[in-house]
Amino acid sequence: MPQQPASQSPSANGASRRKPALLAASAIVLVGAIAYGAYWALVLRQQESTDNAYVQAPVVQITPQVAGTVLAVLVDDTDIVKAGQPLVRLDPADARLALERAESQLAQTVREVRTLYANTAALEATIRLREAEVTRMESEVVRANDDVVRRQPLMASGAVAGEEMHHAEATLAAAQSALAGSRSALAAAREQAASNRALTEGTTVEHHPNVERAAAAVREAYLNLQRNELPAPVAGQVARRTVQVGQRITPGTPLMSVIPLDQVWVEANFKEGQLRKMRIGQPVKLSADLYGSHVEYDGRVAGVGAGTGAAFAILPAQNATGNWIKVVQRVPVRVELDPQQLAAHPLRVGLSMEATVDLHDSGGAPVLSAQVPQRASSQTAVFDVPSAEADRRVQAIIAANLGRSAALRAPPLLAAPAIGAAASVTSH
Repeated sequence: MPQQPASQSPSANGASRRKPALLAASAIVLVGAIAYGAYWALVLRQQESTDNAYVQAPVVQITPQVAGTVLAVLVDDTDIVKAGQPLVRLDPADARLALERAESQLAQTVREVRTLYANTAALEATIRLREAEVTRMESEVVRANDDVVRRQPLMASGAVAGEEMHHAEATLAAAQSALAGSRSALAAAREQAASNRALTEGTTVEHHPNVERAAAAVREAYLNLQRNELPAPVAGQVARRTVQVGQRITPGTPLMSVIPLDQVWVEANFKEGQLRKMRIGQPVKLSADLYGSHVEYDGRVAGVGAGTGAAFAILPAQNATGNWIKVVQRVPVRVELDPQQLAAHPLRVGLSMEATVDLHDSGGAPVLSAQVPQRASSQTAVFDVPSAEADRRVQAIIAANLGRSAALRAPPLLAAPAIGAAASVTSH
């Protein structure tokens, strides 16, 4: 019979079974490492991420342009307002009185300027009268001189008495004195006419400098009256309201803020080394802690701050001290958001965000360069008070005081607005 092989030991059997498992595990680790390396080379190496990102927005402060007492506060914190919507109303009594004084001063100025033009005509007539008087006195002087010359040869023969000769000479002296006075009066009249003409020459009553100055005062007073109502410069949400009814405020006092939530952006603070490959216009994926990772925003790199956060801190670091420790700095990068996504999932100022920049597109300008595209500047037209009403008041006052039309009258002043949420200002 052939001899049977000796049976294997238990340890040998266990080693033979573990070897395939170890090979399989090693293969899995190797495949995983290769896959991760490929993913890093293709994806992660072309991304820069940070969770140090927060929502920012313009903070539009509401400040009065004139002093006054608050009569009504029409909004409160968290209210949504539209551009031009009235927020605060001030007591218009002082502004109304100032407008009435300005209008009265304009009327008086028009009449004073009319007097200047009337004086010009009167002074011209006076000049003509003085000229006629000088001509008459010159004739009298010539006649009196002829009388004296005619009597002088007759004095020797005694045909003319000495008393008569003295009388003729006195008449000549009086005529010469009167002529000198008339000439002085004519010169004075001409100087006065020239002075008055300098105040009226080359212009009309309506465009006289004094009238235009008084008209500008009326427009200014009218503008101040309109500014007793504070409108919202932009559409947004009210925040940080501090004004109260009855409060006496001065120009520039912060009353509240309006946050335009449709203009928010994300300020992502990246480390210094993360900015090397970052370019203007590169796409950014963002997620907010408010909504979670299932809501994703599409943004783009719009610019980078002029300095690190530490440089603009209230108490900047003193790196020249002996206990200096190097700390990697972060630079704020501005990320613009998609308006449609922002409307679907609104954000609030200060919310935490996570931002990931895709670095594949390297065609834009580096974020550290000065070649940042210009964005549309923020602006508002709610403070453009229509000047047509003020101009109409000015023209009506000028026409009435020129006596051109009794039907033209200055429109009544605006009545004090009722306390409440009504946006319109009634008139009486």
